Amino acid sequence: MRFSNVRLFASHVWKDATTPKTFYLIYVLFLLLTVYAAVSGIKNHRSQNNIRKSHQTMARQSWEANPDKHPHRMAHFGTFAFRTSAPLGMFDYGLEGFMGSTVFLEAHRQNSVNFSDASFSTGTLRFGELSMALLVQLVLPLILIFIGFACIANDRQNGTLKILLSQGARWSEMLFGKTMGLFIIGLLFLLPMVLVTAIALTIYGSEMASDSVWLRFTSVILGYMFFLCIVSSIIVLVSSYGSTPKNALLRLLGIWLLMVIVLPKSAQAMGSYWYPTPTKLAFESAIEKEEIQKGDSHNPDDPYYNDLRDSVLAVHKVTRVTELPFNYSGFVMREGEKITSTLYKKHHAELLRTYQNQNTMSHSVGLLNPCMAIKQLSMIFSGTDFSSYIDFQQQADTYRYSLSQAMNELQMKYINPKKTSGSEGKTHVVGHEHWEEFPDFEHRPIPFEESAREASLAMVSILFWVMLSLGLLSLTAKKARAL
Repeated sequence: MRFSNVRLFASHVWKDATTPKTFYLIYVLFLLLTVYAAVSGIKNHRSQNNIRKSHQTMARQSWEANPDKHPHRMAHFGTFAFRTSAPLGMFDYGLEGFMGSTVFLEAHRQNSVNFSDASFSTGTLRFGELSMALLVQLVLPLILIFIGFACIANDRQNGTLKILLSQGARWSEMLFGKTMGLFIIGLLFLLPMVLVTAIALTIYGSEMASDSVWLRFTSVILGYMFFLCIVSSIIVLVSSYGSTPKNALLRLLGIWLLMVIVLPKSAQAMGSYWYPTPTKLAFESAIEKEEIQKGDSHNPDDPYYNDLRDSVLAVHKVTRVTELPFNYSGFVMREGEKITSTLYKKHHAELLRTYQNQNTMSHSVGLLNPCMAIKQLSMIFSGTDFSSYIDFQQQADTYRYSLSQAMNELQMKYINPKKTSGSEGKTHVVGHEHWEEFPDFEHRPIPFEESAREASLAMVSILFWVMLSLGLLSLTAKKARAL
């Protein structure tokens, strides 16, 4: 295979695509869509994060402004945790519109994350928001299809293909050259998005600091470059087997519909059917049922806690809880928090397994569909996937548990051991200066290494499709015919 001829065929594709004025009209329209998606994405990303950070500060100020109070009342007073969006969320919205951003943290109860955009929408959000990632995943393949569907089929129809082959051109040079030309055109459309995102990360990087943001950005862009290589190869392959340009176009549109709409929706439907998720009421009822069996820490006559009291008295060799060297009520609250948190984590882990099984369906289909694979890879490295949402939930609950237990420790240490109950009055309180001792909640991004592990299947799928498409080009070069 002579590279000079490969380059000649690539330049021929470039010339045929860029000569008509319609190409520049399409490119300008695509640029306008890119500008709109970039401006709206950056603006929304910054405003949402500023609002969440502001409310996080307000929640902290409200916590610290509490007067001297009983520690357990402070545990029930609680606070809020706000999820900040990752920097690359302005490029790929992912599941951002469907994931909540705020959770109320209180003792003995793990609340759900609320206030997602989808909960306030009219239902149009299910069609997706116009992001830069969506343009590359859905719109750009269509543009490349309309540019390259006739790159070989048209030559076969008008007889040019026979002339090229009779003059010494090789099928391998033609296929790889036209693929390269189409790939370069795809990069021309991708370039503005890369520049805009890089500029935004440079300007706003300090206020949207994240773990390895540039490494994530590089991974996303490389993924999309491989994706464009796959799309270009498939277009040239289908065109090489098409008897007419019309026939090749219809086949390519069918493939686009299959990969973009049919397979993703089918995978989601099958996952939900085979692994149904419980309702929120059923989930909370199951936890409450087990919690009742374990015992109620607020009920002094509960059998479980009566046994616990007897064992504690025996260990300390006393006969009454008022003789213990610590406040027994605080001890009971601490044990009750352990029990409820353990039960919640158990049921939450079962719920996560259900979601993971559903996602496994989509990830498995991603091996057959590069469009789904690149979508998963883009969301994971952008920090807008489901695992990022779950990580926030876990961080918030870890903070909630630490806060509740810190308040219980204050009760055990500072509340008079002889005061076994009650949270009113000046004799049952601790100083407000203790509220400031506990650090504020800070949402930390998932480490890049964990994101890379999460995206491993999508990366394998993308690389598999790159090798498969290039292999099919080589195989086609040996078997293709001019007629």
